[in-house]
This record gives sequence, C-alpha cells and structure tokens, in this order.
Amino acid sequence: MSATDGLNADQRLALESLLRSLADDEYVLAERYIEWQVYAPTLESDLALSNIAQDEVGHARLWYDLLMDLGYDETDLLWERDPETFRHATLAELPFAEGDWADAVVRSYLYDVAEDLRLEALEDSTYPGIADRVGKIRSEEDYHLEHAQNWLERLAEGEEGRERLQTAVDRLFPHALTLFEPASPVAIDGDEPDDLPSAAELEEAIVAEGYRTETLAELGERWAERVVPYLESLDLVTPIPEDGEITDDLLPEERGRDGRHTDAWFDLYDDFTHTYRELGRTEATTIMEKPE
Repeated sequence: MSATDGLNADQRLALESLLRSLADDEYVLAERYIEWQVYAPTLESDLALSNIAQDEVGHARLWYDLLMDLGYDETDLLWERDPETFRHATLAELPFAEGDWADAVVRSYLYDVAEDLRLEALEDSTYPGIADRVGKIRSEEDYHLEHAQNWLERLAEGEEGRERLQTAVDRLFPHALTLFEPASPVAIDGDEPDDLPSAAELEEAIVAEGYRTETLAELGERWAERVVPYLESLDLVTPIPEDGEITDDLLPEERGRDGRHTDAWFDLYDDFTHTYRELGRTEATTIMEKPE
C-alpha cells in the first residue's frame, strides 16, 4: 500500500506544495554553491563547500523522491519543468557577489538556521516519508551551520571582513525572509489557477494535516530571534526593527515561492538544463535503480 493512498485532492496538493518548496530550495542552493568550487579562499573551505553542495543535492533528491511517489518523474521535476513553477526562495537563486566569500558565508548561515528550524518542525510530520528523512538530513545540516558560523566569526574579527559581511547581510537578509513565505500552487494537468487554493490556504492545510508542526510565520519569528542577536554580537546590523516584527515591506518584490523570480534564476535554470537540452534527451538517465 502506498503512503499516498487515501489522500484526498486537498491533502495531496498541500503535501505536494510543501515538498516542492523543500526540494527546490535545496537543489537550487546547491547549484549556486557549485559555482564556488576551486574559488573558495582555502583548500579546506573549497572542499567543505563542495561537500555541502553535494549534501544539498542529496537532500533535494530525498524530497523529490517523495514527489515521484505522487506520480511525477525526474523530467517533470527538473529538466523539462517550466522555470516559473519552481517554488524555492529567492535567497537560493541569487548569484554570489563576484569573488566575495563573505556573501557565501552569510547566505549559508541565514539559510542553515532556517533549515534547522524547518527540519525540527518536520520531525513529527504525520506523513511518514517526511519524518523518515529528517534525521539523515539534519545530521548533515548541523555541519553546514557549524561551518558557516566558524567563518562568520573568523571574518568578523577584522574590519575589512566585517564590512564585507555587513554588505552581504544588507543584500541577502531581505531574500532570506522569503524562506518563510507560503508557496502558491502549481497548475498541473490542465488545472486553472482559479480552481486552485491560495498560498495561504495551502499553508493552513499543511499545518492542519500535520505535515509540518509549525506555521511559516512561527518559524520566521523564531529564526529572527536566533539570527538577529547572533549577528549583532558580531557588530552586524540587520533590517529587523527593535520590536522584531517582520512586515511585507522588508521583503523583496520577487519572492520565489509565488513563482516570481529574479532574472538571475532564469539564467541559472538555462545553465543547469543546458546539457540535457543539447543532448536532445527526453528522459533522465540513471546509473542505478532507485533503492527500495
């Protein structure tokens, strides 16, 4: 019996929305991390970020596999998918500030804290496939967060490094807030957008069904309570006001979760699908069967 048996249309759509956000965040962020290979400031950091990118691809695969249980295949989820249907946060897609390691470090920290909180809210998911994967992912994400914090503290020791970190915080922080935006549904199999629930309705269903045990708004508040004091301890300033309220005017125009992306995303999509298109493929190739 499949884990998806017995799901009604609304439950399936809520589950699918959650999985798309999880998988797309990890995959697109990994694509960006790959750009740092051989360019990181030390051999150790080069190897570390390469390993982190590999981990993120693996995590994306775990979430995409659950979408495959819902009837999709790899071409649907990556290679032949309309780029506007990706539901990753814009933090994942932004190009790095050229040659600026601080940008990579700040991005990793902002994302990894959010990921830590998100995984915590998935540990007791009512959907077995999600709960079963959290332990493996979280053990690797702990290392990612430790790596980011070590570099943050190292760079913040010097005036130039701290200035670079501040520039990165100013640029990336608004996009990190998009991690806590609800994802709009993806129209599939002839569905008209008017027939689909809103992003807010999907988010409500995700929590009501127990697929995630906290709302995105709650996760965003906890993220700010953790991130802001830490960055301030490094003499860095964030745009969060003293009352800690996260309002819409703090976020960028493009939020990713609603299908609106920066121009950089479409360039990145063309890059990672280039080989597939150039070789004229119509299906994904594999070197081994999916494990049971």
